[in-house]
Amino acid sequence: MSSLPVLLVEHEAQCPPGWVGDWLAEAGCRLDVRRPYRGDALPERLDGHGGMVVLGGSMGASSDHDHPWLGPVKRLVRQGAEDETPVLGICLGHQLAAVALGGEVHLNPRGQQIGLLDIGWTVGAAHDRLSAAVSSARFALHWNSDVVTAAPVGSEVLAETPAGELQAAQFAPTVWGVQWHPEVDAGIVAVWAEEDRDSVAERGLDVDAYVTALADARDELRASWQPLAARFAALTFEAAPTW
Repeated sequence: MSSLPVLLVEHEAQCPPGWVGDWLAEAGCRLDVRRPYRGDALPERLDGHGGMVVLGGSMGASSDHDHPWLGPVKRLVRQGAEDETPVLGICLGHQLAAVALGGEVHLNPRGQQIGLLDIGWTVGAAHDRLSAAVSSARFALHWNSDVVTAAPVGSEVLAETPAGELQAAQFAPTVWGVQWHPEVDAGIVAVWAEEDRDSVAERGLDVDAYVTALADARDELRASWQPLAARFAALTFEAAPTW
């Protein structure tokens, strides 16, 4: 067990750590959950943390003016890359990590990605220090309108859709991002479904069907994505100072 906690950055109450928080704790991590939208201060540096997980949210990765903590989060991502501190970005966190390291994020011209979508693993995923633990996972919950349209220079693409939309990447040796949501259960997604009900209905889709599908797939999702959190926890232990 690491003597240093893992920093979890929560951007909105409706996007909590969920299963990932539970799994990290089960793996032996101490969690330091910061909610800057409620006034929690973010650390100036990650020196006092064994790693960082940046969660999802409805804001854009460049909405620093409206959400002033996004700039400091991106600064922490860059510091994690420089100091080789493990960082994992989920959905918005994935996009923030990409932008922090020189990538680009834009509205997906193909429209919102929503529901349980297949994961298009690349050959390299099976050899990556983090994704190798989950490279047999079949699908995951997506709920996003923006996507990473240009990954930072030197990134390793780990998964992408048939249309070439980035699903997962290693942006730096110790910085990873996943566009999907390994952390959510049906209760969390039910809140998102209610918020997006009208916009989804305009496209002729049944938003409640996504919640039902997630509930039906609960056991496979938990079995598929718990190893991601366990492996990330192990990386934070490996990176911890020995003093």
